[in-house]
Amino acid sequence: MSHTSPSTYLVWTIMGGILLAFLLFHLWSFDRFKCLKWNNGPYSGAFKRVMTYSYLLSVPLLLSYSVGFTIIKYQQGFFDNNGQIIPTPSTMWPESAQRAIFPLTLAFSVGWGMEMISHLEELCFWLFLVNSGSVQQDWFRSWYFRTWIFGSVFAIIYMPLLTIFTRSDPLRMEAYTFLGGSLGSLSLTLWFIPILWAFPAFLASLKSEGVDTPTIVRLTKFHELNMIRIVFRFIFVIPFVILGVDGVRPHVHINESMFWTDFLTMVSAFGCCISSAITLVIFFPRSVEGEIAAKDAARAARRTRSHGGHPTASNYTAQNRDSRYSEYSQNNQYPLSSDIKQEYDDGLEVPQLPIMRPNRRRGEDVEMGGFTGLTEGNLSQHNLRPGNLNPLVHNFTSPIDLFDGERPPPTRLAFNQRQR
Repeated sequence: MSHTSPSTYLVWTIMGGILLAFLLFHLWSFDRFKCLKWNNGPYSGAFKRVMTYSYLLSVPLLLSYSVGFTIIKYQQGFFDNNGQIIPTPSTMWPESAQRAIFPLTLAFSVGWGMEMISHLEELCFWLFLVNSGSVQQDWFRSWYFRTWIFGSVFAIIYMPLLTIFTRSDPLRMEAYTFLGGSLGSLSLTLWFIPILWAFPAFLASLKSEGVDTPTIVRLTKFHELNMIRIVFRFIFVIPFVILGVDGVRPHVHINESMFWTDFLTMVSAFGCCISSAITLVIFFPRSVEGEIAAKDAARAARRTRSHGGHPTASNYTAQNRDSRYSEYSQNNQYPLSSDIKQEYDDGLEVPQLPIMRPNRRRGEDVEMGGFTGLTEGNLSQHNLRPGNLNPLVHNFTSPIDLFDGERPPPTRLAFNQRQR
């Protein structure tokens, strides 16, 4: 803080502003901010609320920290220390600026604690998904979920306490805040490496079990995003580990060099913002197909109104169905299959039967028949058979889009109605 130049916090402010702008754009494109509502669809249980609001609140808290110190740093400028131009030390700041040090650092520590909640949940979830079999089917009754609860409570408590207990000395408060947060994030990042190492074999096992291709594609995409994000997580936490360790030692070396403090802090800003943006994409994956369907339905409705005509009963039913289908797809990230779509529209169970292809003789050979026309929903239901995979794999969309028992999802409700 006292050793870094004003441009360091300006870089943090610019990167934080870009991250906030990307967050707003992504959530608007995702579902027009519907995911921010307290009750948003059948999956808006306590777990998803905690994950959504803890992650989204961490961004403005980190941004407020960088904006506050940017203003103070540029107001105080530099100081001539026997011919050496250095940033003005915090001990020479006016009283109003010194009083702002603690609340800004506290906001930074709380935001960092909330970010660790998000990354710990992802770590526990991917461990659960890779290691669980068909016997252990409930994420909310697993030891991984309990580990996330305990770790989240610990993270949101110990980070602010570090700042509060060391607030008498601003330099010591900053050093311990950086060290405590960076060590916690570094441990979570290191635990991700075994998951990345085991994930290709996990994907191979999914293919051998006959999991449908869209699910394989989604998991492969998340695996690649996780690899990129882990690299930037290291870029974020390692500079803070260096600054924190050097700051708590009796004789500092790196923190007394304005070049190294500026370099490490600026590099950390890029790592933090880029990794957080990738986390946003993983938590709220957009469905381009659903967005295109919604735009087409809205365009067709505007065209009908502009012509001044009244659609027939059959056209009105189709338009109404398409609009509801598009809205449901936006809320659930991925479009519904044709069979579930029909059930959603009519409230009845109308199964879409696949087409049976008979055996055919081709000269001396016989071409074996089979079933064609299986939709993604039919494949998912077909894959829910006893095996070595957790059923959660077949309906996976996001690490936080999990059903936690408050009300059944529409697809499962329709399936239960069919059984009756």
